[in-house]
Amino acid sequence: MVERLVVVGGDAAGMSAASRARRLRGPGELEIVAFERGRYSSYSACGVPYWVGGDVDGPQGLVARSPEEHRKRGIDLRMGTEVTTIDLDRGRVLARDLAEGTERWTGFDKLVVATGAVPVRPPLPGIDAAGVHGVQTLEDGQRLLDTLSRTEGDRAVVVGSGYIGVEMAEALVKRGYRVTLVDQAEQPMSTLDPDMGELVRTAMEDMGITTAMGRRVTEIRTDASGRATAVCTQEEEYPADVVVLGMGVRPGTALAEAAGLPLGEYGGILTDQSMRVRGQEAVWAGGDCVEVLDLVSLRHRHIPLGTHANKHGQVIGANVAGGYATFPGVVGTAVSKVCDLEIARTGLLEREAAEAGLRVVTATVESTSRAGYFPGSSPMHVKLLAEHRTGRLLGAQIVGREGAGKRVDIAAVALTAGMTVEGMTSLDLGYAPPFSPVWDPVLVAARKAAAAVAAAVG
Repeated sequence: MVERLVVVGGDAAGMSAASRARRLRGPGELEIVAFERGRYSSYSACGVPYWVGGDVDGPQGLVARSPEEHRKRGIDLRMGTEVTTIDLDRGRVLARDLAEGTERWTGFDKLVVATGAVPVRPPLPGIDAAGVHGVQTLEDGQRLLDTLSRTEGDRAVVVGSGYIGVEMAEALVKRGYRVTLVDQAEQPMSTLDPDMGELVRTAMEDMGITTAMGRRVTEIRTDASGRATAVCTQEEEYPADVVVLGMGVRPGTALAEAAGLPLGEYGGILTDQSMRVRGQEAVWAGGDCVEVLDLVSLRHRHIPLGTHANKHGQVIGANVAGGYATFPGVVGTAVSKVCDLEIARTGLLEREAAEAGLRVVTATVESTSRAGYFPGSSPMHVKLLAEHRTGRLLGAQIVGREGAGKRVDIAAVALTAGMTVEGMTSLDLGYAPPFSPVWDPVLVAARKAAAAVAAAVG
């Protein structure tokens, strides 16, 4: 008997799961039907700011595998079709064809929920006005580019200073806009500790980006035609010819919640290590709609990243096809850039460590990306967090120029391995003057952190 797998969501997690399952089981054993409400499948949303900034071509350049390619591989991918109801009792989903408005039930033996994340969009006056753009999908990116091509002014306001906010600030600077970044946080990049976020703010201001921090947006002002003209806070008004929202995302779990699937503290679907939804035998979930285990704090968190989504899909695909695979968890590694500034973190922040009941010591060093005498060497700040007494590495943050960001992978591996900062000092890292000083900046920070742990214990 042929089983049917239904996949809700046609991007990273969903189509990775479908593709993996198809490689393991042929059409004679497993029928695969996937639903995607948008126009594109298997695309890189992370690439949208770089498309807007002119670094890469789009939208097709950001598509890893088109709907036609998926269909050729034996996956019935139905585009422009939104699943509106999951009926777990009867094993079926109700999907609406967005072009025709028709609805149809499709039964399933196994179900994958990969509904992604939705942008945070608070109910502010003017938030839906013309000239106000989010950048969650390729369609969003195209709409923003269309607006930029029609806009005569050069004033842009970005609301939100997380990854998307700073990346969009860079994209707009590259397009010649005068950019103001507005956020209620005191420093940009809330994924960093405030002292490291201050380094980002200083660097952005040196690049000509105006930062308005500690300012809560109250309204987006519009003209008589309904087009956005300014972003207002309690303290000041910032004129804008275009407004870009980068206020973060939350799990897209309205469909799952309505179906009665279990949600966690951050609103994401809860699964076991096989990515099977808790309490369900035939339902899996992955990507930005789930919560994942933080291997450092041992708590569940919502960390929306394409790297995780693709891994989830591979695990799910193996399991729905009758194999066995697990996703053990994450350490929270992420890297970004604004102009020539690279920003990276992994593990816990000081605030997160305190919330987890962990006592920490910290060490921050300023070093260089290459040997000091080698051309092109630039400053780099590295901050490490270690557990009091044990010296176990708990987190790392890096801010610097070329060569800074990917150094965070050293700390990510050390975190996954449960290393101490003392143990890190003996890591056999590659050295040559064009790549690093004799003592790599991460190892310099580890030495300082080890000394701080020893002093705290002593």
